[in-house]
Amino acid sequence: MSSRIAAIIIFAMTFMALLVGPSLASTAVEKLMMPGLLSDVHAKYEEDCANCHKVLQKAAQSSLCISCHKDIQKDLNDKSGFHAHNVMVAKSECYACHVEHKGRENKLIQIETNIFNHAETRFPLEGGHKEVACAACHKEGKKFREAPHGCNDCHTDSQPHKGNLGKECQNCHVVESWKKVKAFDHDKTKFPLKGAHAKAECISCHLGEVYKDLSMACNDCHAIQDVHGRKFGVKCEECHSVEKWKDAKFDHGKQTKFPLEGAHAKAKCSDCHGGDIKAKVSMLCVSCHKEQDVHQAQLGDACADCHGVIAWRQGVKFDHGLTTYPLSGLHALVACESCHDSRTFKGAPTTCYACHGKQDPHEGRFANACETCHSPLGWKRVTFDHSKDTKYPLDGAHTKVGCYDCHQAKNVQSAKVATDCYSCHKAQDVHHGSFGTTCARCHTTETFKTAIIRQ
Repeated sequence: MSSRIAAIIIFAMTFMALLVGPSLASTAVEKLMMPGLLSDVHAKYEEDCANCHKVLQKAAQSSLCISCHKDIQKDLNDKSGFHAHNVMVAKSECYACHVEHKGRENKLIQIETNIFNHAETRFPLEGGHKEVACAACHKEGKKFREAPHGCNDCHTDSQPHKGNLGKECQNCHVVESWKKVKAFDHDKTKFPLKGAHAKAECISCHLGEVYKDLSMACNDCHAIQDVHGRKFGVKCEECHSVEKWKDAKFDHGKQTKFPLEGAHAKAKCSDCHGGDIKAKVSMLCVSCHKEQDVHQAQLGDACADCHGVIAWRQGVKFDHGLTTYPLSGLHALVACESCHDSRTFKGAPTTCYACHGKQDPHEGRFANACETCHSPLGWKRVTFDHSKDTKYPLDGAHTKVGCYDCHQAKNVQSAKVATDCYSCHKAQDVHHGSFGTTCARCHTTETFKTAIIRQ
C-alpha cells in the first residue's frame, strides 16, 4: 500500500469519526497513532489514551502515572524508598525508565539485580542479608516493593521462639547472624538481673523458649537448691540475697522479738525452729535447754535470772542476797558447790556448825552456835563479849580464866554452864561446906583469900 493510499484511508476514518463525535474522533486518531500495545498490566487502560496522556502536554504524563501509583507518591512525599533516594530517578520522568507500548509481554521494570544498589531502598542489605539471593525475598508475581521488611516475615520457619517473643527480632538479634545476640537489657523487664542472676544463661530460667508469664518467685527456679524443703515458704529474698545463697541477711534482732546474742548467734535456725522456720517458738530458755538443765527444773524456768547468753557457766549472776541466807564476808567467795551438794541448790544447811563442824577446835564445848563469837570475816576475828552477850559478866579473877576452865564438857547441846560459885570452886572450899554453898556472901571474885565477914 502506498503512502498516498494510507493517508486517504486515515483521512476517511478521521472524517467518519468526526461525523460520530469530536471525542470519539480524537480517541480514534490516538489509537491509530499508538506506537504499540501496552504491557499486560496496563492493557485495561488502552481504550482511552487520556488515562496516561494529555494532548500536547508531555510533561503531564508523570503526574498521571503518580495519580494511579499512590504508593509511589507516598514514598516521594515521605522521602522513603528507591524512587525518593535515587538521584537520577528523582530528576527523571516515569517513562524514562518504565517504557510502554512495547507489547503485552513487555516488562515495565527493568532492574539489573547484580548492580542494583539496595541501600537506596527502605531496606538496606547489611550483614547476612548481603549474601541472600533476590528471589529469597522478592517472590514471583509480587512487586519488588511488596517484599517483607519484618524479620519474622521471612524467618518464621527458622526462628526457635515460635512467635513467643513477638516480631521485633532486631531487639535481640543482629543481621550478621541469628546466633549472635545483642546484650538484652533485662532491667527493662519486671525482673532486673542482679548479682548471680546477671551471669545466668537465658535457658536457665526460660526453658522451652518460654519468656512470658514466668513466675518471679525464687523457689520456682531454685526449688532443687532449697535445703529447707519449702518449710520456710517461697519468699527466699527475706533472708537470702541474689549474690549468694549462703549469705543470709535475716536480722533476728530487728525482725523478731528475740535478738540472737552470745552463743545464740552461732546457733543454726533448725536448733530452735526444727523443721518449720515459720512456726512460733517459745522464748523461755528451758524450752530449748531443758536437757541441759542440771537443776532438774527445781529452780523454775527463768534461767536468765542467773545465766547469760555467752555460756551456761560464764557470768552467772545469782544474787544470794535475795535468799534467806545472804552471803557476806568470806562466804561471798566460796564456790556454790562447797555448800550445795546438789545442783538443785536447795536444802543447803544454814548453820555454821553444819558446814564447819569438822573444823571446830572447841570440840563442841560451845555447842553449834559458832556465830555467837565468830563472824564470816574470818575464824580468828572473835567478837564475843561475855559481859554483854551473857547474863554472867566476867570480872575480877574471872577475867583471867580460860574459856575451857568453865566450859569443860565436850559436844554439849548447850553452852550454858552453872553460874553459882560452888559449882566451880567446890574443890577449893576450905570450909568443907560448913558455911553453905553461897560463897559470894563472904568472898569476891578478886580472890578467895580475902573474905568479908558480915555481922
